[in-house]
Amino acid sequence: MIANITNLQQEAYQYLIEGDYSKATNLYEQLIATEPNIKSYYCHLGLLLLLQGKETEAQMTWMFPLAEVETEEIECYTNELIQVLQAEAERRETLAQYDIVWLIRQHTREINPEEIDNILKIILLSIHLGKFDVTELNEYGILEKLQTKENLHLDQDLLWQTLEAILKEIPFHPITLEFIEGCLQHFSNPQDCFSTILTAVIKIGHTLKQQKIASQILEIYLQFDTNNLEALRHLAIFYQDNVNYSQGIETAKLCYSLSETLPDKIFAIHLVLRGLMGAGGYWQEVCSACQQLELLLQEFIQAQPLSIDEIRTLRLLTPAFAIPHIKDNPIEFRNIHNQIANIFQKNIKDFSQKSDVLNFGKSNSYPLPLTSKKPLKIGYISYALRKHSVGWLARWLFKHHDKEKFEINTYFVDYKLVDDWLQEWYVNQSTHAHKLGINGIEIAQKIHEDEIDILIDLDSITLDISSEVMALKPAPVQATWLGWDASGIPAVDYFIADPYVLPDSAQNYYTEKILRLPQTYIAVNGFEVGTPTLRRDGLDIPSDAVVYLSAQRGSKRNPETAKWQMKILKEVPNSYFLIKGDAEEESMQRFFNQIAEKEGVDCSRLRFLPPVALEATHRANLAIADVVLDTYPYNGATTTLETLWMCVPLVTRVGEQFAARNSYTMMMNAGITEGIAWTDEEYIEWGIRLGKDAKLRQEISWKLRQSRQTAPLWNAKQFTREMEKAYEQMWANYISAK
Repeated sequence: MIANITNLQQEAYQYLIEGDYSKATNLYEQLIATEPNIKSYYCHLGLLLLLQGKETEAQMTWMFPLAEVETEEIECYTNELIQVLQAEAERRETLAQYDIVWLIRQHTREINPEEIDNILKIILLSIHLGKFDVTELNEYGILEKLQTKENLHLDQDLLWQTLEAILKEIPFHPITLEFIEGCLQHFSNPQDCFSTILTAVIKIGHTLKQQKIASQILEIYLQFDTNNLEALRHLAIFYQDNVNYSQGIETAKLCYSLSETLPDKIFAIHLVLRGLMGAGGYWQEVCSACQQLELLLQEFIQAQPLSIDEIRTLRLLTPAFAIPHIKDNPIEFRNIHNQIANIFQKNIKDFSQKSDVLNFGKSNSYPLPLTSKKPLKIGYISYALRKHSVGWLARWLFKHHDKEKFEINTYFVDYKLVDDWLQEWYVNQSTHAHKLGINGIEIAQKIHEDEIDILIDLDSITLDISSEVMALKPAPVQATWLGWDASGIPAVDYFIADPYVLPDSAQNYYTEKILRLPQTYIAVNGFEVGTPTLRRDGLDIPSDAVVYLSAQRGSKRNPETAKWQMKILKEVPNSYFLIKGDAEEESMQRFFNQIAEKEGVDCSRLRFLPPVALEATHRANLAIADVVLDTYPYNGATTTLETLWMCVPLVTRVGEQFAARNSYTMMMNAGITEGIAWTDEEYIEWGIRLGKDAKLRQEISWKLRQSRQTAPLWNAKQFTREMEKAYEQMWANYISAK
């Protein structure tokens, strides 16, 4: 008899495994009839009914034995039932039958709603199956369970996986913050999940541009890991990017106080500078921090060779970006920067030798140079081919490229998962568009595999990932164009410029070969212009007043330039000054008001304009100005082009560095010399003259309007042909050197 029952049990379970539920059900019913007191039979029979879609019958079968047991036996039977269901769920999981696993675990939860690991597994399954509903987090009571201070017996790996999945599935939902806080209370070491938190906030804050949510997540994490330097660094950036400058500056200062190594101190002082300059109006602090940055950079150079990790290496180049905003001394600046760039490249190459992804670089081997008439493969790498200054300007080159002579490969770094019509335009304009992430080694490997002939960096040092790619030298010829000044990375062969944007002596302090296009290094066919939202009467400005405008971000505001602007305003009766640009409103107003008062200008003549949502609206609003006053030592670039396109006279101070000569080259290539100042005094003189001479302003405006049909600045097709000739010359140089 016992042997027969054992055989029936084995046979029934075998039918269950084989999926013959009907035969398995009949056998378990026979077993129950034979031994009605064996409760495991009810567990398996109910499971079989559940698998056949008979959920009500399954529940009734599971409940039947409970009617005849003592209270103390209920827990024992419940545990046995859960073990049966858990075992089947785990078996089905190995078969990737996730719908069935989800069903079994849901019924397990109803039997024992306190089993937290089971709930976590249900959440993971729901997300995997695409049936997750955020209300389930409340329905399951998971938040309340996690928020308890009790030492819950849960699987930390499972908790980590669920946290990672929730951050990917519902990163913006408020309940996610509660879930994160609850999870962090139950990790024995918060740093065990930090990489998950950091990956999520980088995507949320940088890629998806939701800096406030990214900040909130890091604020929660830092409650459990107070002095985590990496978390504080990113938090400072998110605060600043969300225009919360005061907290961004204070957090950056905390980073600096906690930093012990030179690389950490360099990046921390960069974050302080980033916040102070972004806010605008903190000039004394900016100068002090900039001086400290230069001292740290020099100390770092002298300390070589210094062992630093890959992350800290990637951060080496970006801090130097601040210095040209503060002073115009390219010889001194590039002497420091080029040495840092050399260290950067050496370290990046050393790290790349350990990579399993990179299969080039050890021999610097490239495909043999083209000798046929096949199209040259041009690669463009950038994070900014979207609604960004680089995106607005580079599009004309893409539009006019000769696709028969050039194959255009575009490498989108940190491809945005947001609606951006300009980014999609670039995708469609490319022969091959590659939507990539933020792994520099993987990007470099892809470029090398694509056998790109000439790689053009549009970011320069404004993005560490692009700098890493260029340092790895994935293409035989590499150049920098548009994004910023030259990077100084030894692996970059050329810096594309023109006759005006760099002085003749510049080659003496650039490591790249300066390749000067014959007329201009940038040209556009124009800009989209919307409907203006500014009116003089709305700003309480008389219709016959002279209106000056400066539309630049806070980092370009310099007290010396602001003083020149106030001197101009003082000398031009019935004149007003409109000030616009990303900055901290209170500090920017204080900055200008103090200088105005010192120069004897009534602050009532200043107007501070809020930002507008659309670039086309911003351009339309430029028409309210009679004269635009440029910044120095860091000129406008896109803003200058927009001003000239709107036919508004401009006053600019020409310097020595690339950033101090952008407006100069653009004005020259628009056929305008009126307003170009070579000294501080000339800047003031031009500002006064243009303010007082309405006829001269009209003449300049007319010349600018006429220049649309004749000037190199507005002839993007001709510019593209010149760029293409430059590419061909680069390639010819490479071939001749082989």
